[in-house]
Amino acid sequence: MEELARESISLLGKPALDTDGPRLGSFGAVFIMLKSALGAGLLNFPWAFHKAGGVNTAIGVELGSLVFLISGLVILGYSSSISRQNTYHDVVRELCGPAIGHLCEVCFVLNLFMISVAFLVVVQDQLEKLCDSLYVTVTGSPEMPYHWYTDPRLTLLLLCLVVILPLSIPKEISIQKYTSVLGTLAATYLSVATVVKYYMKEDHVSITPAYSSGISSWASMFSVVPTICFGFQCHEASIAIYSSMENKKLSHWVVISVVSMFICLLIYSFTGVFGYLTFGEKVAADILMSYPENDVAMIISRLLFGISIITIYPIILLLGRSVIQNLLLRVRRRFAVVTRSFENHSRVVLTVIWIAVTLLIAMFVPDMSKVISIIGGISAFFIFIFPGLCLMFIMQSEPVKRRTRVFLTCWGVTTVLCGAFIFGQSTTIAIMEIVNEL
Repeated sequence: MEELARESISLLGKPALDTDGPRLGSFGAVFIMLKSALGAGLLNFPWAFHKAGGVNTAIGVELGSLVFLISGLVILGYSSSISRQNTYHDVVRELCGPAIGHLCEVCFVLNLFMISVAFLVVVQDQLEKLCDSLYVTVTGSPEMPYHWYTDPRLTLLLLCLVVILPLSIPKEISIQKYTSVLGTLAATYLSVATVVKYYMKEDHVSITPAYSSGISSWASMFSVVPTICFGFQCHEASIAIYSSMENKKLSHWVVISVVSMFICLLIYSFTGVFGYLTFGEKVAADILMSYPENDVAMIISRLLFGISIITIYPIILLLGRSVIQNLLLRVRRRFAVVTRSFENHSRVVLTVIWIAVTLLIAMFVPDMSKVISIIGGISAFFIFIFPGLCLMFIMQSEPVKRRTRVFLTCWGVTTVLCGAFIFGQSTTIAIMEIVNEL
């Protein structure tokens, strides 16, 4: 497991792969795919099931989305083999041109930025519950009184200054090799705990659909798609994983993609179904916020998610910072010599700005569902739009049968159109909801 963790970090944290390094087998590839996909998005699934209108509707949307999720992974593996590039950005730039390549970099940074915001929102929620449980345990009082020093936003600020900032400033994040499996462990634990808690519950709430009929039902169905995109998102890492595998046959990659997405489907569906059935319409956007603060099983889950996010946040920041810093260094080289001092100063400044802005947004966002809607919209570029564009450009040059070319080109167009619709709808709705609640 430790060796797999090291390999996964080298895959996700470097701009290019060392082709002479150790190669991944089937188990290692599936493990890293799961580690890339399973995370904080799981907390929002029970709420998404409620918004979708119930279990049957949400599962149906999940299964329909799974076709595009697996298709995107297969296309990206195929694109990597055609372009002979080892990273998502390089594949898109090689196949689709520099303009779309730059768009990919912008979406990549924006996606990582919003994920950082979502992580801090989750940490703030868990800090609030953990502080409540600690106060109740120590004092025996049923509720902690509000003071400025008990505000979870102050605790989050101190956590960013004392823990996250020192972990994020270094050029390379070494702690990741010791904590890289925490996200998968936290997600699996929460899924099992949610099922167990449902069957231990004596009285089960009555479930009614979240919509009536007609247009509202269709809107409710599509409202779960951003959560699915955020939860199942491992496409940015998929090309790096494919490039490091021992067996690069496309048929083998299809199996890896199907198995990984199926396991994710089980974990997300179990959590979504039983979390929704436990609380019904009262389920919170963060499922852990629905459980009482003195629930020991969920205290463990909060600690797992909290520690996992605190250690993953610097990695997300490093990946986003590297793209921005490389752009700054390229501009700097046009006018002056890039010194080590300039590089170090720019890294520190970018780190402080990234943490400060994400912290400010996280403090005033009503709940994580709004952030996930925006992330899900941006994720549509990596899951739908860029893979569809790559497939369309490949079909213009690859010697394939005419029927195959027409079919795959049409599928690429369909994928791009679906991604554009998801991005437009989810992002617009999320921004409108945030503006209305401010």
